[in-house]
Amino acid sequence: MGSSVARDDAGTAARILDAAERLAQVRGYNGFSYADIAAELGITKAALHYHFPAKADLGEALIARYASRFIDALAGVDAAASTASSRLSGYADLYLQVLRDRRMCLCGMLAAEYQTLPQPMQDAVLTFFDQNETWLAAVLDQGRDDGSLQFSGSARDTARLIIGSLEGAMLVARTYGDLRRFSSSASSLLAGLARPATAPAVA
Repeated sequence: MGSSVARDDAGTAARILDAAERLAQVRGYNGFSYADIAAELGITKAALHYHFPAKADLGEALIARYASRFIDALAGVDAAASTASSRLSGYADLYLQVLRDRRMCLCGMLAAEYQTLPQPMQDAVLTFFDQNETWLAAVLDQGRDDGSLQFSGSARDTARLIIGSLEGAMLVARTYGDLRRFSSSASSLLAGLARPATAPAVA
């Protein structure tokens, strides 16, 4: 009996997080309420408060789950791609996958509302972007070391440029409802980092 109740509780919590994540990615954190989630899932607000006593608790759980999945996705990119260029392409594809579902990066949406978020959520958003910067900087260093990538300044600064560019490209593409806008911007960004192949010497 106890294990069955625990499974039911875990299942309900996951459904709540799924609904809240979708709403946050479409409307923003301040654009939905517990009433919206309760109506969508057909549960009471009391059931929501049982799992997540305050909306801030729900927000922290959302970021933690999203960040964990994103880190797993980065590990998947590392496993599937051996070159720095292909890893950068894989990274951009993670954003494109979200955009295909007509959503925005969760932490990108939350960043737009940063000043209104509780401190623990602000800290979690910063940690998410810091982790992305660290991964990208390592990929960029790899590419500069092996001669496949070129960029001025530090790898960390270039990583920040990539994140800002992709987040902005998502926002504009969603506004127009045009995935090609994102794909074109991402392709141009990555092409600018690739070192041109050296032409063979003429005998």
